[in-house]
Amino acid sequence: MAIKMADIQHLRKMTGAGMMDCKSALTEADGDFDKAIEIIRKKGQAVAAKREDREASEGCVLAKVVGNFGAVVALNCETDFVAKNADFVALTQKILDTAIEHKPESLEALLNIEVDGRTISQIITDQIGSTGEKMELSRYEFINAEHVVSYIHMGNMLATIVGFNKSVVSEDVAKDVAMQVAAMNPISITADTIPAEVKETELKIAREKAAEGGKPEHLLDRIAEGSLQKFYKENTLLQQDYVKDNKMTIEQFIKQSDKDLMVTEFKRVSLS
Repeated sequence: MAIKMADIQHLRKMTGAGMMDCKSALTEADGDFDKAIEIIRKKGQAVAAKREDREASEGCVLAKVVGNFGAVVALNCETDFVAKNADFVALTQKILDTAIEHKPESLEALLNIEVDGRTISQIITDQIGSTGEKMELSRYEFINAEHVVSYIHMGNMLATIVGFNKSVVSEDVAKDVAMQVAAMNPISITADTIPAEVKETELKIAREKAAEGGKPEHLLDRIAEGSLQKFYKENTLLQQDYVKDNKMTIEQFIKQSDKDLMVTEFKRVSLS
């Protein structure tokens, strides 16, 4: 039977599959939409199984804030060509919008949310059948705070969200803090929130390095403590030098805007 263009476009809208895949599925299903959808899904599952052991290191990272809730998602694929494709970016945005709407508590919960009769997991699998590449939703992070700001780095390979304890007087200040997190990749807000085992490891490394360098035994602890303070300076958000003005720390930058403003949480997702 002849397959109408309108039917192909309708199936494409329903499944996200390519035009030729939709035409082929409708032809095989003799125009039956339910059968055509099942054909497309089975193709996606088959391709996904074949590509399971492939590396998916490219992709798209997007972030968004609505009200007091901010989220960031990372959808991975195999090639830069697919990562920059408008349909792939739109799929990532659709997943992010779903997260913003439903506020799931985990990646697994996000994958199980239904959109137009299909779960996010099924939608991704269907897209695998269309592109022929492995895809996976590798990261989902979120923040609930009095004020949340997001930042997406050019190229959609890196995004951050930052939560604050109160409304921010200047959105530019909040955005600069989110950019700081992107640029300098801190591991915590302050030294107090760094895990004890990380601190012990840094002290051990510093002691061993000083000893190998011939430093006296009685100075090793002092040298190790100095190295630990340097580690804090480089890796805790508030102690880091502000990337736009290294004469002040991020804490000083924030306090000059509002002395009561504090960062409560941050998330950074990168594919590079």
